[in-house]
Amino acid sequence: MYEELLMEIEKEKIEIISTPLSDRVKGLYADGYIALNKKISTTAEKTCVLAEELGHYHTSSGNILDQSKITNRKQELRARRWAVKKLITLNSLIAAYEAGVRNRHELSEYLGVTEEFIDTALEHFKGIYGYSHSVEEYTIIFSPLMVVKRV
Repeated sequence: MYEELLMEIEKEKIEIISTPLSDRVKGLYADGYIALNKKISTTAEKTCVLAEELGHYHTSSGNILDQSKITNRKQELRARRWAVKKLITLNSLIAAYEAGVRNRHELSEYLGVTEEFIDTALEHFKGIYGYSHSVEEYTIIFSPLMVVKRV
């Protein structure tokens, strides 16, 4: 998924800059540039940050750094939701189950994202579907995460 994001970023003519940022800031998007915190060491975390910053490219406008403003928080949430839709789908949760994935750590490795991002995705899905959702013969329970196949 990381390589796919890089290809999309290149296609959109966005430049990535690896630079020291404060510990609280993992990435920023502005005017065709994504600043990625140099301290991020794992590909999974880079994937999550790049997806969210690409989400800002697609969904945000203006300077939204002041998160005390509700309009800025809404844009932050839109970008995060965009990233979740990009990286994790209900079908990918089912595929992970079918591949034998049984816990959050294995799921994060299977999907190439962080465990924290999985938590964000599950909260997103709960907000849309409630505590569970059925897809064909599968029921996905979001809290705690569980996939059940009907026989």
